[in-house]
Amino acid sequence: MTASTFCLASAGSFFFLGLVFGAWKYVCIARSEDAQAPPYVDIAHRAALLYSFACALLAQLCRVSAWSDAVNLVAAVVLVSYFAAAVLGYAVHGALRDTDNQLKRPHRLGTKTIGNRVMLTFMVSLIAAEIGGFVVIFSGFLAAATATAATAPTCGTPGGGSGR
Repeated sequence: MTASTFCLASAGSFFFLGLVFGAWKYVCIARSEDAQAPPYVDIAHRAALLYSFACALLAQLCRVSAWSDAVNLVAAVVLVSYFAAAVLGYAVHGALRDTDNQLKRPHRLGTKTIGNRVMLTFMVSLIAAEIGGFVVIFSGFLAAATATAATAPTCGTPGGGSGR
């Protein structure tokens, strides 16, 4: 599987989840006296939809990258894995209805608590993986765009279309 294909498959998967979570959100709203879904049901719905479009963007960047497909695929898998972990966490909090802020201390997961150090480690790794993966993919796009621009004919050169 190419990096671009992986990203497009991920985009479709996140979009599908966004639609399913949207139906879940509607059911919660319809059953609620105040016509509100639990906060993390809403967040899971929105995040899945946003990540679908992020993955579509990544697919296009990988498609034209100057880096090898293997480099782009590793970066995309790391990046998309953290997107998926975030959406899964939101969905779990939405199903458990255990918090309206997963970063508020103590960090709740159902009836359990997650230690501050565990949460900090996960959040730092998420930030590093998402930003790092994107920098790898985007720098490959920029390298390809720069190389293309450097080899493109310009006005006044043969094939440049100066018309003189």
